[in-house]
Amino acid sequence: MGRLLRPMLVLFILLSVVTGGIYPLVCAGIGRWVFPVQAAGSLVKVGGKAVGSMLIGQSFQGPGYFWGRPSATSPVPNNALASGGSNFGPLNPALIEAVKGRVDALHALDPDNPAPIPVDLVTASGSGLDPHISPAAALYQVARVARVRHLDEGAVRRLALAHVEAPQWGMFGEARVNVLMLNLALDRAQ
Repeated sequence: MGRLLRPMLVLFILLSVVTGGIYPLVCAGIGRWVFPVQAAGSLVKVGGKAVGSMLIGQSFQGPGYFWGRPSATSPVPNNALASGGSNFGPLNPALIEAVKGRVDALHALDPDNPAPIPVDLVTASGSGLDPHISPAAALYQVARVARVRHLDEGAVRRLALAHVEAPQWGMFGEARVNVLMLNLALDRAQ
């Protein structure tokens, strides 16, 4: 029994060191070398200080900012530790009430906007953390942002359109706007 136990323990320790230590460190090192921005969490820094991530939605509350999709994480919006959808089906009364409340809030803040409200401004994404909105959702907010910031509406519209990202490799997904990057550009423009 002792003759069998010793090789098994040596093999267990050796495989633990290789698969639990060396292999993950090599993979992480290669990842940081090949994809340095992504491996660091795609952090966005302003003045050397991290202000957010390009991959996780940010909560912008003020009317002078573009707003992203509603967050499904609670109690803190855009909390990556609580990622997940609301799991409300399309006929769930709680979802219908939440969407109605969001539509009413958007109409109250911008009563002169006759455009239909894009669905991504009133519904959460599957993860509850989506950092992007559709170009239509960004353009819907242009008049409000320009009015509150006392900027030319055409300039704000051009800024929003300049931040439209094409589908991945021109064919996967849809055109989108990263809300954090657009709001940072808006702050710099003002």
